[in-house]
Amino acid sequence: MITNAFTYKDTTKGFVESLFKEDYDASIEYLVAEDYRNAGISTDSLKSILSTFRQYTVDRFGTDLNYSFLTSRKTISTIESENTPPGMTEVTIQISNQKDFGVFKVLFVDDTHKISKIDILNIKEPIPSMLGFWFLGVLVICIPIFNIYVIIKIKRSSLKKKWIKYIAVILLNAPTIVYSAVNGFSLKLLTFQFLFGIGFNFSGYINCYWSFGIPLGGLFWLWRLYVRAKLKEEGIDLDSDDKQPISSDSESYPSYNQNRKTPESE
Repeated sequence: MITNAFTYKDTTKGFVESLFKEDYDASIEYLVAEDYRNAGISTDSLKSILSTFRQYTVDRFGTDLNYSFLTSRKTISTIESENTPPGMTEVTIQISNQKDFGVFKVLFVDDTHKISKIDILNIKEPIPSMLGFWFLGVLVICIPIFNIYVIIKIKRSSLKKKWIKYIAVILLNAPTIVYSAVNGFSLKLLTFQFLFGIGFNFSGYINCYWSFGIPLGGLFWLWRLYVRAKLKEEGIDLDSDDKQPISSDSESYPSYNQNRKTPESE
């Protein structure tokens, strides 16, 4: 499947361009024509279907298109209708002109690399500006940098059971904020970003997004380290067993025995 993936975009492009030229005989060469014959569809009827498909595509996007490979996949599911047919691969191809983009969904035969089925999805969106998307990416990268900084601070501290703190920093990144190049911002309250708090996808405009979790674990332990540092400045050692104030002036902190009245003093 991985080897074949490199040919899918070129095959789709060749099929669509021959279609735009109204060279339907050449377009049929890219198809598994036997499937249509077995379904009782004659060559003339197939050409009529291709003509309708051509007109629909041209009306929406014109004839001068760019093509980008998005994904290829095989689906194995307990629900039979969701399975990819045996020996086939489902591929999505992005098409775009100067203003808008859309997506073809194509079913390829693995052995022959021919098209068994092709649909144009109900997607026609303006091409988004990617300037803000990449600028946000610079800010998003600060999340893993911050988490790494906190982990280093924990490592250099005198905290016990540091591995628990590391896990908290790595796992507790929520809620998740998602920025899609097409749909803008959205919030997912119960979604966690593991590892260092970010996710991304650059597969075409429709799937182009950043996701980043609020680093709650990192913020909590950075605050805890700050509190510990402040208490140490005030002479309180949290790592000591008695947790008593430390001072060289014993008179400043008299003991209980010094203040207690004895029978003789009474």
